[in-house]
Amino acid sequence: MKTRLRLPSIALTLLIAIATPGLFAADAVLTPEIVVDLSRVTAVAVSPAGDAVAYTLEVPRQASDDPGHSYSELWVATLEDGKTRHFAGSSEEINSPAWSPDGELITFRVEREHVHEGVQIYAIPADGGEARLLTKQTGDVRNYRWSPDGQWIAFAAKEHDSEAREEEKDAGNDWVVWGEESKYRHLWLLDVESGESHRFFETDLDAFEIHWTPDGQGIVFQANATARIDDEYMFTDIYRVSTGGGQEPTIVTPTVGKLGPMAISPDGKNLAYLGATALNDPVAQNLYVLPLAGGTPRNLTEGYEGSAANLAWPDNDTILLLSVEGERHALYEVDAQSAERQASGLDGLVVRQFDYSPATRVLAIAAESPDHPAELFVREPKGPGDSNLRALRRLSRHNPALDGVRLARQEVIQWKGAQDWDIRGILTYPLDYEEGERYPLVLQVHGGPEGVSLDGWTTTPGYPVQLLAAQGYAVLQPNYRGSSGRGVAFTKADHDDLGGAEFEDILAGIDALVERGIADPDRVGTGGWSYGGYLSAWAATRHSERFQASVVAAGLTNWIAFMGSTDIPYEMSIVHWNSWWFDEPELHWQRSPLAHLDTARTPTLVVTGAEDKRVHPEQAMELHTGLRIKDVPTELVFYPREPHGLRERAHRLDFIGRTLGWFEKYLATPTVEAMED
Repeated sequence: MKTRLRLPSIALTLLIAIATPGLFAADAVLTPEIVVDLSRVTAVAVSPAGDAVAYTLEVPRQASDDPGHSYSELWVATLEDGKTRHFAGSSEEINSPAWSPDGELITFRVEREHVHEGVQIYAIPADGGEARLLTKQTGDVRNYRWSPDGQWIAFAAKEHDSEAREEEKDAGNDWVVWGEESKYRHLWLLDVESGESHRFFETDLDAFEIHWTPDGQGIVFQANATARIDDEYMFTDIYRVSTGGGQEPTIVTPTVGKLGPMAISPDGKNLAYLGATALNDPVAQNLYVLPLAGGTPRNLTEGYEGSAANLAWPDNDTILLLSVEGERHALYEVDAQSAERQASGLDGLVVRQFDYSPATRVLAIAAESPDHPAELFVREPKGPGDSNLRALRRLSRHNPALDGVRLARQEVIQWKGAQDWDIRGILTYPLDYEEGERYPLVLQVHGGPEGVSLDGWTTTPGYPVQLLAAQGYAVLQPNYRGSSGRGVAFTKADHDDLGGAEFEDILAGIDALVERGIADPDRVGTGGWSYGGYLSAWAATRHSERFQASVVAAGLTNWIAFMGSTDIPYEMSIVHWNSWWFDEPELHWQRSPLAHLDTARTPTLVVTGAEDKRVHPEQAMELHTGLRIKDVPTELVFYPREPHGLRERAHRLDFIGRTLGWFEKYLATPTVEAMED
């Protein structure tokens, strides 16, 4: 076996990077600083004339900024010359770009306290200028939609506490009665010319996903009867209400389980939406079509071995469907009657968001590849009336720091999992991989469990894949059973068996890389967030003999305690377990990492956001305390102000440094001296 020198300590690497930020520009190696400073295109909106695209760009804060999550700016790209320019926003969070129907205004949501408190809708002239305030709500505007004639904007907004309630809190009467502090997103209507707005109806519904009928006489929206996040996941309905006033909304059609994006056909006759096949379907992954005049929804993707992700109507007979197929995205034109699908190539891109203009047939996407985070791409007709389309064209390049940076090779691999199932995942090779040499292996396990690792830009502050590869590790991102992208049956295959066959799929992936001569079976680590954190805790306890290091981030460790402290008890229990813990207490306890502390030997780094409401910090504390009592090397880190994931730049850098340092300590490549001894 060839001998390699140990790489420098990551702590030293970080110190050098912070002290001399320009050092790595010529080194052509990815660094933690580069990763946390990457920008990405998030939302896109095609202009009515199809000659421009407005989009938002996530821009990380700098070290000198106050703590907080990333900023977001408004940019505009013109298709004729392919140029992009910054349009609005500096050190603020602009979201939800949209064009007025006449193309004269670009609207967006942002909070500007010097103008008005709360997140409001602003409008800026399409040819540039100062943005003006449109809404003056007492609370945050969450989402909105222009009417077809441009006279109105329908929006959903949460109310802030009343002045009287604020005074009570200031006086110390600030106790919280669980559930009573939840605020509904009520549906409002704004007269754009007068600036006056009023509520549509008095019924308390938590509204979102708003769409106007093409004649402007009605609105179709999604809502649930409470403001609880669990109900939004599980018990949302589709409603319709007249814009004439004086009517309460009615349910368009009974649905069951999760709902996703929806759209109304240009003639207003049909509604297409993404939905679940049953209450316990983990993903709204099927395409349904429903006559708005009344009728039964038809599932156009029944039996499809993929997961629908987004949609639009190019015309009255066709639905543009974005889907996850395995580790990549696919784009289809679906016949709304026959359900026949015709593929429209994406050139291997992974699409994070898209917008389509039926009038101009311009498609804009925020898309990534293994070489870069999400950038702006467009596809347009070759000429007026031409049915042929040009190839996708990249318009934005927002991360020059990646120019010349060497990235490790990644590819989709397949192996046999439990019950001889075909399981796939993303393998990233060590940066300087040499065939015939075995390398330490690190798993980077996605959450959900209905999440999926895609063959795009895999490196984030929470999942530092390319940074691990640069440190000499092989990295496997397994899409175990339960993951999206393989159809309903595959997504539901882990029900009532969490930590069972799905983890056997992962272990089989390790064995496959050992058999291929890539992985060293004695130097295997794992890490992940949320459900990926659970599986990494499961690896460190129940399967400790297979793992030499683990990083458990916001991970579940005690299923019984989790159900009583999470904000999604129904979603986790009904969708994934198919039961409540008190119906099967022995199974839930035996699938808890804490139940296997006696077999735990794996050094485990445990991290959590101090304000995490999804996986309460007590889950991290229980695991850390148990491992410490058992004399297993462990460390517990709380990140203040952070929810279910890290948003602040300093925290992200610290997590990357700790993660790489942990794996370096326990999966270290032998030094020359050690080999000579």
